[in-house]
Amino acid sequence: MSLTGTPFLYTLIALSAVAVVLPLLLWSRLRGPRVLRAAARIMMLLFAQTTAVSLVFVLVNNANNLYDTWDDLLGTGTHVQQAADLGADGTGGIALDRLPKVRQKFTPVNGAAMHAAGGVRVTQVQGRVSGVNAEVYVWLPPQYNEPAYKHLAFPVVELLPGYPGSAKSWYGTLHVHEQLAPLMREGKIAPFILVAPRTTLLPGVDTGCANVAGTVNADSWLSIDVPKMVTDNFRVLPAPKGWAVAGYSAGGHCATKLAVAHPNRYRAAVSLSGYNDPIIEHNSLAAQDSALRRANNPYLLLGKAAVPPSVALYLSGQPHDGYEAAMALRREAKAPTTVRVVYIPSNAGGHTMELWRPQVVPAFRWLTTQMGQHAIAGTSTPHAPSSGGSKHAELASGTASRATEGRKR
Repeated sequence: MSLTGTPFLYTLIALSAVAVVLPLLLWSRLRGPRVLRAAARIMMLLFAQTTAVSLVFVLVNNANNLYDTWDDLLGTGTHVQQAADLGADGTGGIALDRLPKVRQKFTPVNGAAMHAAGGVRVTQVQGRVSGVNAEVYVWLPPQYNEPAYKHLAFPVVELLPGYPGSAKSWYGTLHVHEQLAPLMREGKIAPFILVAPRTTLLPGVDTGCANVAGTVNADSWLSIDVPKMVTDNFRVLPAPKGWAVAGYSAGGHCATKLAVAHPNRYRAAVSLSGYNDPIIEHNSLAAQDSALRRANNPYLLLGKAAVPPSVALYLSGQPHDGYEAAMALRREAKAPTTVRVVYIPSNAGGHTMELWRPQVVPAFRWLTTQMGQHAIAGTSTPHAPSSGGSKHAELASGTASRATEGRKR
């Protein structure tokens, strides 16, 4: 039975109800020796406690898309079939343009919000470069299947979750497609194809976006195999001008790192409450070795780049949760690298989905302008001089922040 499936949730609800009713009916009716009656009552209490805790966990998990499968929860699954040494560029010397196209089979995704705004589809991808075998979720913008756009190539944004986190979280919890679809129809935001690949590739560890020979090639999975699958199956703009990557928390760290490390693959990146040093995530694979840690720190990558990468970065954060890391990147950046920092005040909330959900639309408005897909004039995110009296959504999105990019240095 699926961890996130409706049958499992309904089963737990039914068991929780039974666990409440059972003691009411049997507590005083138990017969037999005192020891057996005490044992039976303890078992009923334990059953009630277990079902209640399990139900709360499942509700929280489903709301935040933390664990997709039982293997993710128990730390027993792996999606890495091989992890060859792929070299500095992550290709292993493979001529990517000579790889034959592979047509994927896509199926509708079940779950909360997955059928909204045209529906999310999923496919299983065998990474021919990375050696990763994992699922990738795809949502197509409203224009994609319209006759008037049948010859149009579309921009793409890869969406990365935090750790632990499900690839479905951007759709199921942040409602990215539901928020953006109406604005795409109105021409206020570019019609992006939204692609969410699995990022938890090994049990019990944040594989992030690191290539570790003999262990995992997460970077090549995200920046080579997933884009290759999308290019093979959909009408998309070429890299880098038509490609961006976005993430929150650990996914924000990876989004920034991938863009800075591969300006030939991505034009822009969005990081919501991300960080620079992988050691911030104590389960990070990249933090377990000093050389890997340096190689996956976008701040250090910017500093040592012989030629500043031609990428645009959108970084949001609160004090002590992403803001300082974002400012460090902006100070380190040199043209043509551009960095926009959005200050989120502490009273907007903590490191949660509720903080990131209101930031989706402002971030995608920024992506629309950065990737040359200008829809209408005057749709950039406004900045008010004070956060006093602002709503939570305004605070979380940065639109009511008292410190803007131009003033906070």
